[in-house]
Amino acid sequence: MAVPAGPPSRKGSCAAPPAAAAPLLGEPPAPSKAVRVAVWKARGLKGSKSDTPVTVVHAEFNGMILGESSKVDVLPNGTAEYNFTTSFEYSRDGPNSLDSIAQSPVLLTVTEVLPREKRQKEEKTVPLGQAVVDLLPLLQGQCSFKVLAPLYAVPTSPLENVPPEAKCGLEVTVCVQEPLLSATQLSNGNLLSVTLEAAYSVPEAFVPTGPLQNYMACLQVPAVGEREFLLVFKNGVLKLGGEKEPLPRPKKWPLGNIMAPGALNIPNSFIVGGPYENEDGELNKREDREFRVQSESIKKRIVWDMERRCFLDPAAVLVLQKRIAECRYWPVEVCRMPVVSSSKGKTSKTDKGDDDGQIFFHGVAYVNMVPLLYPGVKQIRGAFRVFAYKDSEVFEKTKNQLSVFRDLRPQISLTKEGQWAPGINSPLSRAAPSRIQREDKEKITRDKESNRKLSSAVKILSSDVPVEAENVTYLNHNGQQYVEAGTFLVMEIKLEKALVPKRLPEELTRRIKEMIPTRPLLPRQTAGAEKAVEDYHNQITSIAVTILSEYHELFGKQLPDQGAINHQTLEEQKCQLNFELNSSGKYFAFKEQLKYVVVKIVREKYLKTTAFESLEQFQAFLSELYVYLVDQMHIALNQVLSEEAAAPTPPSCTTDEQLRLFAHEAEVSKDYKLASLYYQQRVARDQHNIQYWLDYGAFYLLLDETIKAQECFREALRLDPHHMQSLLLCGIVAVMLQHYEEAEIFFEDASCLEPSSVVVWTLLGLFYELQNNNIRAEMAFREANKLLQAQLAMERSVPEAPEGEGRKKQISAECGRPLNPCPGASLPEEAEDSAASRLPEAVEAALTCMVPEEDATAQQNRRPKNKEAAPRGLSQPPCTIFMKTVDFLIKVNAIQFVHMALAHELLSLQGGASCDYYLVLAQTYLLKEDFSKSEECLREAIRLDYMNPNVWAQKGHLCYLKGDLAEAKECYERTVSFVVDAAEMHFVYLRLGSIYLEEKEYGMAKQTYLLACKNSASCLTWLGVGIACYRLEELAEAEDALAEANALNNSNAEVWAYLALVCLQGGRQLESEQCYKYTVKLGLKNDALLQEIRAVQQRVGFGDPSF
Repeated sequence: MAVPAGPPSRKGSCAAPPAAAAPLLGEPPAPSKAVRVAVWKARGLKGSKSDTPVTVVHAEFNGMILGESSKVDVLPNGTAEYNFTTSFEYSRDGPNSLDSIAQSPVLLTVTEVLPREKRQKEEKTVPLGQAVVDLLPLLQGQCSFKVLAPLYAVPTSPLENVPPEAKCGLEVTVCVQEPLLSATQLSNGNLLSVTLEAAYSVPEAFVPTGPLQNYMACLQVPAVGEREFLLVFKNGVLKLGGEKEPLPRPKKWPLGNIMAPGALNIPNSFIVGGPYENEDGELNKREDREFRVQSESIKKRIVWDMERRCFLDPAAVLVLQKRIAECRYWPVEVCRMPVVSSSKGKTSKTDKGDDDGQIFFHGVAYVNMVPLLYPGVKQIRGAFRVFAYKDSEVFEKTKNQLSVFRDLRPQISLTKEGQWAPGINSPLSRAAPSRIQREDKEKITRDKESNRKLSSAVKILSSDVPVEAENVTYLNHNGQQYVEAGTFLVMEIKLEKALVPKRLPEELTRRIKEMIPTRPLLPRQTAGAEKAVEDYHNQITSIAVTILSEYHELFGKQLPDQGAINHQTLEEQKCQLNFELNSSGKYFAFKEQLKYVVVKIVREKYLKTTAFESLEQFQAFLSELYVYLVDQMHIALNQVLSEEAAAPTPPSCTTDEQLRLFAHEAEVSKDYKLASLYYQQRVARDQHNIQYWLDYGAFYLLLDETIKAQECFREALRLDPHHMQSLLLCGIVAVMLQHYEEAEIFFEDASCLEPSSVVVWTLLGLFYELQNNNIRAEMAFREANKLLQAQLAMERSVPEAPEGEGRKKQISAECGRPLNPCPGASLPEEAEDSAASRLPEAVEAALTCMVPEEDATAQQNRRPKNKEAAPRGLSQPPCTIFMKTVDFLIKVNAIQFVHMALAHELLSLQGGASCDYYLVLAQTYLLKEDFSKSEECLREAIRLDYMNPNVWAQKGHLCYLKGDLAEAKECYERTVSFVVDAAEMHFVYLRLGSIYLEEKEYGMAKQTYLLACKNSASCLTWLGVGIACYRLEELAEAEDALAEANALNNSNAEVWAYLALVCLQGGRQLESEQCYKYTVKLGLKNDALLQEIRAVQQRVGFGDPSF
């Protein structure tokens, strides 16, 4: 019921609102608050008869007339001072609830009062314009706000001719005595906004001619208890194709009594669209783009562009979260109803025809609401296909048993003909509401009592004018036409605050610093073994200079041209010098001067700070100390007396990249002690290099020493807390150690630092799946796929090469190897069928991760039904997020995550597993020395892509480790013959060269090792060249190659052994003995080579100093 307007008040005052209607007898009064609306001034007004007309302002809210101002004359400058104040009562359970305030604006209509003519009993009024005031700030904690509401012209109004710079509008203030929301509601509540943009590619049966139709849609939003919010969208406008809807375009209020079309637009709220790939719904793939473009530009569509809002209190927010978690898909029903003519009036159900109020084209779209449970996500927008409404399908997907349009018709207000058209009715006219009777012939046996309880529990969020609609008949014969036409809805669901808050990057950084605190700089040590020895040298130098000065004072300086002094004279001078030093006390001073530095050497160098246990131990220590002090004294004296400075230490001839290669060679050869030494050398060179620590940690992951790997990764993260790869590896190790809370922080921080990384989001998804958090796992995988598609689209947008050049590249690729040929390429049909019907047993070990049932069903539906539907030829299959992640994981030896990613890769690919999948799986089995499973995977990889050099290289490694050198040689030779090199040709050359040496094909061995030296030289590659040249009796070349090998690694016993052989053959006795000495010292393990050296020594008669 309408609240009478209060008396006009002055600007700035807050008049007491009129008393509300008394509650019914026996019911406790609901708490109410007055919302005061004050219209102070109008600008840019212009009348139809004159420029200074008489005007009034009408105020209306939620279908209720709030009041009317007094008549005010417009001044010549177009302004009018109304100072009009009115109010309405807000009540939690009344008609003007929080939901009404959220979705209904205050409607202000400026009307011109025309002067009376002769014989005219009543004054005539002409509407000039309308303005709307959004009350949303009241739900954001504000108690008052002031706006300049634009005044939109009514059609044929003189305000249409007012220029835009005139800024025609109303100055309005809205205030309440106290906030409408409590502190709890404000902090824990939420505002839900649903915008229905349009339905595209609607059935051809939808035509603009014929009887008027009401195109409707509805979405149910759960509330507390059994209550439901019904968000109803009515009066969609059917448009023919021809052009796209403009972007951006304003969103519209759900109002039916607007005369000024511009007043329907919600202020500062627009539909902006965006790329299809960034949408959250369906039809956002690259293959759907052409259909979307045609549907949104050429085909018919129904346009709403309408936004509905509802306020969710804290309890409703919890219910919303629970319902989304329980059922991801929510139904959005659409239908077409004939508009009931108001001229028919009320009729009985026996007199009224069956066509009134029938439901036609009843369809449903399934909106995936799960993204709203992603951390930090506040809105979803996308296209959603429309299907025919079928009870069984709706219940299976949404667990919803009731249809809004069929079962909840009493709660929906149906608009009769003529009450939507702007300008037909007065803004103050309002049809009297009446209860709508639902009579469904097919459901006459439904329990009326349960329906009545359900109806009373449903809350309607609709401000359209309710009218009577009787004898409703449900017909859904035409719902299947939505599927045939490919109809889809475009809509947006938005929350003011995310349901699941996302951790801030600052918080994640703080948590990581707590786990890995920055290591404080160590104070500079003035003491220490090196400093103690340096001080000793300085004191020796000082004493030596003093003694030399004393000698010169006693005997004078001896010049070089005076000849040498005889021994007897030197002895006499020595005795006299000792006498002078002892008699003068200088000798005692020298001892005191050395005492302090000697004590420092004992403490810092020998770590002796306690008493000795026995006299023998004390004497032994004194002897050792005396020898050391004398040696250091000689070093200091030589530095003082030497004429030339000592030569600087030559720089190392190995680079950091070479050390990394040497370490990798040692890993492959399973010489882990040597590999660890190389990694330690890299770290010792530069302890502040992050990559050195990461490589060292990955080495420990290969050895399954997780604790040591964690230390290395955390040291890298300590050097740079924002290093993305360090964060990921710390998270991976935390998962291996079952420190899941720490792992989540590491992965989330990486996603904040690198939000555009496919690998980061994929690893985050794998982690969430490991925690059985399917919603967040889906979110992460979805984000990774979106980023990958964007990267691929960017790569495709690069201009292609000219036709001739492109043809040359294509021919070259066909002669060589395609990067990733598709499954089943160039194979007989029988082989395709037999292989497609089975998977190797080794694959089952990788399927350790479960996926949702619906994803598996969808994947099964995407697989080709027959071999004709599958792609043929050597085309490149689509890249996936999981293989990109596997490429990173396999490099850091994170085998646990590799198997998780491979399981997803197997389920995500169309047509079965790919060659890359089997190749990586074989590599993981090869690391575990499971040769049978690795061979099975490689067999499948060769079947899928026999021209892939990586597959043949991997098979060669397998055969080499199994001892099948003949098969390994064949695989390696095939790998080398490809135009495109394999990923790691270094080890192919090394092992192929060793096979040639084993088979005494020294010429081929030399060429193979030289190829390895050209690509990546190492001690082993030059050693191979040296061995081959020695066997070919090319001693000069052999010595050069072995010298290069020795320069890269002087601790290789085999290099010294062949150098000894070369020197023996060349007749160089001293060099051969030195080389043999280091061969024995370094412990040569090749007994046959050692016997060969001894045989040559016996033949030439030298080379072994021991005989």
